[in-house]
Amino acid sequence: MLVQKFKMAWLSNVRKDVLAGITVALALIPEAIAFSILAGVDPMVGLYASFCIAVTISIVGGRRGMISAATGAMASLMGPVVAKYGIEYLFAATILTGVLQYVMGALKFGRFITFIPHSVMTGFVNALAIIIFMAQFPSFEGANWQMPLMIAGTLVIIYILPRFTQVVPSPLVAIIVMTIISMSLHLDLRTVGDMGKITQELPFFHVPQIDFSLEIIWRMLPFSLALAVVGMTESLMTATIVDEMTDTKSDKNKEVKGQGIANVVSGLFGGMAGCAMIGQTVINVKSGGRARLSTFVSGVFLLFLILVLGDVVKQIPMGALVGVMFMVSIGTFDWNSLRTLAKIPRSDALIMIVTVAAVLATSDLAIGVVSGVILSALVYGWRSAKIKAQSTIEKNGAKVYRIKGQLFFGTMAHFVELFDYKNDPEEIIIDFASSHVWDHSAVTAIAKTIQRYEQINKTVMIIGLNAESKLLMDRVGTL
Repeated sequence: MLVQKFKMAWLSNVRKDVLAGITVALALIPEAIAFSILAGVDPMVGLYASFCIAVTISIVGGRRGMISAATGAMASLMGPVVAKYGIEYLFAATILTGVLQYVMGALKFGRFITFIPHSVMTGFVNALAIIIFMAQFPSFEGANWQMPLMIAGTLVIIYILPRFTQVVPSPLVAIIVMTIISMSLHLDLRTVGDMGKITQELPFFHVPQIDFSLEIIWRMLPFSLALAVVGMTESLMTATIVDEMTDTKSDKNKEVKGQGIANVVSGLFGGMAGCAMIGQTVINVKSGGRARLSTFVSGVFLLFLILVLGDVVKQIPMGALVGVMFMVSIGTFDWNSLRTLAKIPRSDALIMIVTVAAVLATSDLAIGVVSGVILSALVYGWRSAKIKAQSTIEKNGAKVYRIKGQLFFGTMAHFVELFDYKNDPEEIIIDFASSHVWDHSAVTAIAKTIQRYEQINKTVMIIGLNAESKLLMDRVGTL
């Protein structure tokens, strides 16, 4: 049984997983270097983090085929830590981030992803696609006419090659071909080596050199908590997207715990905190990566590139990698959402647009998602905060109020105003067959209504309560 599970998780798609992992590793290098610069640390910190996180998450993660490494969302939060306290505190904050994420996973925070509406998910995906696209613009600074030709050639190979063969991922072929052309013709192009210094050294175990105390931990807690929440949010969103792309399921709580373990390992080996990367994940999935092996290979081959092929890697033209990321951006964007924007409910369209705008304005995916979820909750609350009553007079003279709508804190005040207390007959029947009593505020509203009738010597009978509503009423003691 264990052997069969291992084969399914690791060896069910070997050739495609290996090739996809190699492709991802090539695309990871410039990203890791760029994010290191964003965080204000040496490029090797981001590269070591990407290796440690990718390898670790491939073993302990809950979503097969998803790529995790150093990311821009996390790096943007680390800059203040490095500037204020130094690199050693960054390593410590990374470890604390991992511990917090493991606790979140143990407390089953992964379930929160089910509260994210489809409109927010679509906004998240589209915003991320735009961010990936815009992130390539700095590579054009100081570039000559050869740069757009290199990008065009890369895109041609990526989109045309699959029509003839899918034995090898087209992005991998594009990177190799464009690198050979650039080196053979001695083209004047910016390369990976121009982005930062790549040292051909292994990462080593390193306990952060800080004074461990409750005061220090308390000082780092706000940074680490922010990193933990952002990392968890981006990882869960990416996992959900991969679920849809591959028509498979994943263990979200296991993924959150896995991210925590991976960040602890990263911090202990001179790396910074990271999380799932939707860009590299899309590359992996579109290149055929499905099992844990693809993620493992991406990390191991990244280290192989640094240690053994460092001099070759430095010659990879940025134009080729920009072309690959353009493909990722185009493939990530939900183009159908633009075609249906005028057809879906206006509230859903507004939520999607607000999510995209919030992400682009803040460059923080978590803020965009939270903004979208809050707006969705407000829209839902507004729609649900409607309650009405239809009244009829029975043959025996009793008046029946048939309640329609949800009774909760949002409809409490309006519910109390539905009744004609002075002019109603002596016997009142309130029928909840088409309603539901949700909370203590609802029970209080019913109690107030009964009390107002009793003050003028009229009797009230409550009927039609479903089992859950009746249990709540009985527990509070209203009935």
